[in-house]
Amino acid sequence: MTYDLTIVDKPYRFTLDFLHLKTNKNKLKIVLPWDKYSDQPYVIKDRQLKKKIYKKVRFDFLKMLLVNVLVWPFAVMAYFLPAKKKAVDSRQFFGLGVNLGETKLKEIQLMVEDLGCEYLIIRIPLHDIERLDDYVAFIAGFSDKKLLINILQDRRHVEDHSLLIDSLHKIFTACSPYTHDFQVGHAVNRKKWAFFSMDEYLQFYQVAYKLKTQHYPKIQLMGSSVIDFEYYFTIRTLFNFYKLKYDRFNSLLYVDRRGAPENQQMGLDVIAKIKLLHAILRLSPKSSTDIVITETNWPITNTFPYAPTSEKECVSVEEYAKYLLRYYMLAYASQQVSQVYWHQLIAPGYGLVDNREGLVKYPAYQVFKCMVSILSGSEFISFNVENHNMYTVYFENKTQNIAVCWALQEQKIDTTGKKVLSKEGDLLDSGVLLLGDSPVYLIDNKKKYEVS
Repeated sequence: MTYDLTIVDKPYRFTLDFLHLKTNKNKLKIVLPWDKYSDQPYVIKDRQLKKKIYKKVRFDFLKMLLVNVLVWPFAVMAYFLPAKKKAVDSRQFFGLGVNLGETKLKEIQLMVEDLGCEYLIIRIPLHDIERLDDYVAFIAGFSDKKLLINILQDRRHVEDHSLLIDSLHKIFTACSPYTHDFQVGHAVNRKKWAFFSMDEYLQFYQVAYKLKTQHYPKIQLMGSSVIDFEYYFTIRTLFNFYKLKYDRFNSLLYVDRRGAPENQQMGLDVIAKIKLLHAILRLSPKSSTDIVITETNWPITNTFPYAPTSEKECVSVEEYAKYLLRYYMLAYASQQVSQVYWHQLIAPGYGLVDNREGLVKYPAYQVFKCMVSILSGSEFISFNVENHNMYTVYFENKTQNIAVCWALQEQKIDTTGKKVLSKEGDLLDSGVLLLGDSPVYLIDNKKKYEVS
């Protein structure tokens, strides 16, 4: 099989024998059905099937265990060593997911423009590769934006690498007029997403990486797409003998099961989790230390079957709006993340807009819009936490100083002389303010804040 390629400087041909193709003689004939409501595969509930899967990949898990035993002591030491802070560009920090669906392209375009968001992530599912032309037409509708294409795996492409090469060639070639940035794989540590072990993911990514290095030198590949705070999977994707490298490193760093973004898991809050991930990356030769959070959100209460979790993890639309801004501010304050993509614009169970009956914007829509409008183009100055209660993130631009403040337990603050805006951008009275868990913007025209 041969292809003519024009994505590089001049056309040429190649054959599929440029790498050793994987032939799996012990394939499990597994169907992983798609849940159209939550826009993800259904959880695998068949116990016999689960046993077959674990038996198939048991040696891969032993390798992962061994690697973690070796790496974790060094990761903990690196965590406590000083790390160079990243110069985060606020103009690219605020990203958003938009997907091909039932909503008309023009309506999505209008909302993206209204939000002022320039960085978008768009999914291309390999299980739907036969409709690639539709996805490319959708992508073309955002040709004026900075795009990241998220390639979602399916089981047939995991098991058939010749098919994977064919599909990746089609995607890279078709998308090259619009972007050179691709995320390879998604939620790779969840078996319902078609990878049964990290070795299967690494073999999958290696195909994409070899294709890139030999025939697509202009594209940038992002991995390893581990979801949640499960860094034992992350470590396996970073410490291995596969011939691959991540141009940028991404995480689907959800904290929704812990409630508020300030809540801790194993003693670590969002900032500490990011710091630990950065420490692990500093030890690995497989990746740059450029971290991108390509997916996060909270599930919304009373939206079954559209919510991707049980009702126990769901929050009200008011809490969702508060958590959105607070998550972004904590991630920014870490100074180790270059971008955060909110998942996503339109989704009744977890997005900014409910499309069940027309297009209804949740409160978080305006919060996201206000955040981008006020902070895009501003420079991070500092971050302060008082008594584990009051959080303040300081920014400045050419004309203003901006502080984003909130308190987990209400306390009074003096805002005299400052312009006070709610998280939605509404003007509030200055003076003595009872600050709570809903963030506010404090804006003045002084040259600098004096931060103790």
